[in-house]
Amino acid sequence: MDTAATAWLEAWLILLRAPGLGPVTLRELLAVHGGSVAALAAARGGAHERTRSAACRDWLRAPDRRRIDEDLAWLAQDGHALLTCDGAGFPALLDEMPGAPAALFVAGDAGALWQPQVAIVGSRNATPGGAANAEAFARALGAAGFAITSGLAEGIDTAAHVGALAVGASTLAVLGTGADRVYPAQQAQLAARIAAGGALVSQFPPGTGAQQAHFPQRNRVIAGLSLGTLVVEAGVRSGALISARHASEAGREVFALPGSIHNPLARGCHQLIREGAKLVETTAEIIDELAPLARRLGASLRERLAPAAKDAPAAPPARPASARDGDPDYARLYAVLEPDPLDIDTLAARSGLGVAALASMLLLLELEGEVVAAVGGYARRVR
Repeated sequence: MDTAATAWLEAWLILLRAPGLGPVTLRELLAVHGGSVAALAAARGGAHERTRSAACRDWLRAPDRRRIDEDLAWLAQDGHALLTCDGAGFPALLDEMPGAPAALFVAGDAGALWQPQVAIVGSRNATPGGAANAEAFARALGAAGFAITSGLAEGIDTAAHVGALAVGASTLAVLGTGADRVYPAQQAQLAARIAAGGALVSQFPPGTGAQQAHFPQRNRVIAGLSLGTLVVEAGVRSGALISARHASEAGREVFALPGSIHNPLARGCHQLIREGAKLVETTAEIIDELAPLARRLGASLRERLAPAAKDAPAAPPARPASARDGDPDYARLYAVLEPDPLDIDTLAARSGLGVAALASMLLLLELEGEVVAAVGGYARRVR
């Protein structure tokens, strides 16, 4: 890493650990002063009222070098990344969220944060039926090409992650701790599986332990990353309802599964339905509602990739411009698509790609208008 890149990264880490310097203030500093190095210099000079407290001022001027070095060492490991709101890799949907974090620490596939995601949330004390429903919806949505996002808690969250993993779909766990910590501890094995097939995501620096105030912030990120949020079971004071309300406030879709009037964990879902959440019984209902927002996600990715494309030499496109240009797997898929429909098994055999991966890729291409789903399979759109 060159000197400028190191200075940029260290400035970010110092700002992210500054006491009392929340994401809103940090974003304000970046907007006024530019990059992290300039924002840090301004913050050290007391440019914002929140930087003038003794604790914040002392940290900014003399940060704990050991902690910064530990953060740098964590980020230097394979599969670890810091996505910042001033960089092209920061997920666009989350960036639109009121109060969104300024940066995310990621363990796993950072690209998974740009996949079309559905949040599945609910009670930690789920009934067997609720857990089965969460797993079934996660399986079906994952097989349809969506990544499944949840919070690594026991109960509904666990069922959602397990359902996605069972069909080879990406799943993301948003944490209320640092991305190097697992809470509760008994979820360590599941967390490792998620990191291998998706991503562990946190707005908190490595080493941050579980704190009650962090989990509502975690719920905001779950909602912000996702096209929509499905609540499976929840009491009337459940954290899952916080995620749902964050989603609603951001203009995202909220879905709820109805339940028995005798089940206390159905009351939160019924309350959401009374407040305007969509009652759903099948994954098809969710997919139909989310298609327009998924198209926006694809458009945002194309816009973020556009600056890099401007520097490339001009050449006739082999196929229409896509959010997935430059990805060799998508090139392999597009090469075997035909004007007449081919079933997914044939596409898998011809492209050498797995069925689960193809399902996700075909969904994105369909949403971008490059692929048509028809009786018999999928066909390349003829233009």
